[in-house]
Amino acid sequence: MTNKIEVNWKGQMLFESVAPEGSVMIDAAEEVGGQGKGLRPKAMMLTAMAGCTAMDVASLLKKMRAEVDDFKIEVEANLTDEHPKYYDKVHVTYRFYGSDFKKDKIEKSVNLSVDRYCGVMEMFRQFSKLTTEILYIEQ
Repeated sequence: MTNKIEVNWKGQMLFESVAPEGSVMIDAAEEVGGQGKGLRPKAMMLTAMAGCTAMDVASLLKKMRAEVDDFKIEVEANLTDEHPKYYDKVHVTYRFYGSDFKKDKIEKSVNLSVDRYCGVMEMFRQFSKLTTEILYIEQ
């Protein structure tokens, strides 16, 4: 299967990335000529990974009947100092909100995403050290 996108220049450092499913704006920081009207490319990479695993986990929690009130994923990444700068360490935190958690099923859902289903995480593993953690917030 081949995926294809097109990036269109909108002036200065602003671009629109168009895929069959929709579009997203990409822009640079103001200090390098951008206007701050879109995500930076590296932030989009982290967003893609968080979105990939989030969809896996949401689907798996539903299948396993381990619903939670809410969940959030935070990705923190260390950028190398030398050009080309890339993320050499990435930490993903899964925060689950609710009460009476089915922790075994939640952990199984996360682990299946991390180890088996999330292709974007697998791509990150090719160039960075990837770590994860799960936190439960009782409400």
